[in-house]
Amino acid sequence: MTDYAARRTMMVDTQVRPADVTKFPIIDAMLSVPREAFVPTALREAAYLGENLDLGEGRLMLDPRTLAKMLDALRIEGGDLVLDIGSAYGYSAAVIARMAEAVVGVEEDAAIVEEAQRTLAEHGADNVIMHQGALNAGAPDHGPYDVITVQGAVEHLPETITDQLKEGGRIACLFMQGALGQVRIGYRIDGRLNWRFAFNAGAPVLPGFERHAAFTL
Repeated sequence: MTDYAARRTMMVDTQVRPADVTKFPIIDAMLSVPREAFVPTALREAAYLGENLDLGEGRLMLDPRTLAKMLDALRIEGGDLVLDIGSAYGYSAAVIARMAEAVVGVEEDAAIVEEAQRTLAEHGADNVIMHQGALNAGAPDHGPYDVITVQGAVEHLPETITDQLKEGGRIACLFMQGALGQVRIGYRIDGRLNWRFAFNAGAPVLPGFERHAAFTL
């Protein structure tokens, strides 16, 4: 039988801590949440690999290093309401839920949303709500949010998402330009987003966040 607890410890010791992520709430969450429970059964053996995990249907789970460093840069606090876009089967939402007051996860597929909500409940993440809808629409009815995370890359970030961020709030996005990607943290100050570079990473672009080529004659 696979010792997933040992794999979690190895993941933290070889992928998270070496990436200069040392905050206790993040380490504790990633040691506590069973990553293998939030993927299809056939992918459980691959759940702790140090790479983005293709979940099929254009969905993915960000690699542990990228997720941990995003959370480290966001400095999520106990009173924060977090919007987690592209939660897939709920792993990222479950991790964030251990640090925030509440999390709203967004996914398009009804079956994925149902399974994610069931798995989250089974693992005690009762402060997470899964919202079914287009990823690039967010979940405005539950906002505005203190923090927004995007679980995948973007080429274009629509105002429908940024408008859901509170004044003083933070958003983490992985911006891809060709094969190169940068995670940036945006801070809403005086109604405008101010972006700061956080670290380099890479991932597929999420549906609805592609940059549409301009029409030229």
